Amino acid sequence: MFDDDRVFKALGDATRRFLLDLLFKRDGRTLSELEAELTMTRFGVMKHLRVLENAGLVITRRAGREKLHFLNPVPVRLIHDRWIDKYTERQVSTLVDMKTTLESKKWMPVKKRA
Repeated sequence: MFDDDRVFKALGDATRRFLLDLLFKRDGRTLSELEAELTMTRFGVMKHLRVLENAGLVITRRAGREKLHFLNPVPVRLIHDRWIDKYTERQVSTLVDMKTTLESKKWMPVKKRA
């Protein structure tokens, strides 16, 4: 089940956003690979990954002895659709209408003769 509070909490931390950026660049990274990109302990990285997993932003899969981490963009999209898109739609539509009106010939300034 999608819990937007968990997603917001997970996205509220710069380290977790950085981990998501790393997975966006290349999915399927191990804990060691992710840890190498940060200046914190392995345990600290594991705690951040656990928060991301609980929010559904990271999915893991075992490959032999390794645990691979994958980005799941669906919760971010759901947040976008629920909290961002509906608030920007009206403003964006208004700006597009204004741009169209201003670029039409009706609004072109009349050249004054000196």
